[in-house]
Amino acid sequence: MIRVSGLTAFYDTANGGRITALSDVSLDVPRGGTCAVIGPSGCGKSTLLRILAGVERRFEGEVSFAGAPIDPKRHTIGLIPQNYGLLPWKTVRENIRLSWRVKHSDVPAPPKESEMLARLGLEEPLLSRFPRELSGGQQQRASLARAFLLQPDVLLMDEPFSALDAITREEMQEVFFDLWRTQKVTTVLVTHYVEEALYLGQTIVALSSAPGRVAFMTDNPLFARRESSEEIVAQKTRLRSFLRGKGEGAAI
Repeated sequence: MIRVSGLTAFYDTANGGRITALSDVSLDVPRGGTCAVIGPSGCGKSTLLRILAGVERRFEGEVSFAGAPIDPKRHTIGLIPQNYGLLPWKTVRENIRLSWRVKHSDVPAPPKESEMLARLGLEEPLLSRFPRELSGGQQQRASLARAFLLQPDVLLMDEPFSALDAITREEMQEVFFDLWRTQKVTTVLVTHYVEEALYLGQTIVALSSAPGRVAFMTDNPLFARRESSEEIVAQKTRLRSFLRGKGEGAAI
């Protein structure tokens, strides 16, 4: 599992001061599970992802996966950023293979690549195009393909669908969920969409306003459910109240 215990993260300022981004954050994500992290802007959600990715190392506390400190050299970590993370000067196929080639320089292409690309509707001539020639949904499919073909130990998603229109965003949520069900990769998803947190997070973690603290953490009985019900409406209302209150109160 991913284990975060007593995590406090900070940034040094130009005048020698220190800004605390996260304060005493503790959470567990079971192996193969999904965790949705929500909270007001500036509460440290992206900082948490950077720490889980092993990129940000200025923190106190424990951050581990399967009992060992998270380390990009030891663990395979997939990242799906908000802007898709595709290099504009590389073709779609080259972008999809990029993370794999970095991790496995002696193997030119990931296993089952053709199967995955066909599943995602990424075939020629799309694969020979450049990212600017694709729609937002197609770019997101390429980003998903790159992450899942890497067969990561941990998948980190930083508001990956926020740049898409509502219909395409829901479609991409379904695409992600279909891929996740196949691989059951341990996933942490940062989102500011309440519906997305409820649909994709088996666990929901809500961070308070800066410095980010765990305001509440709850198992989500509404995971993978789209239908409307009084329970779903009530949970959406509580989460929205929490966000509107900038991370204070309205715990569920």
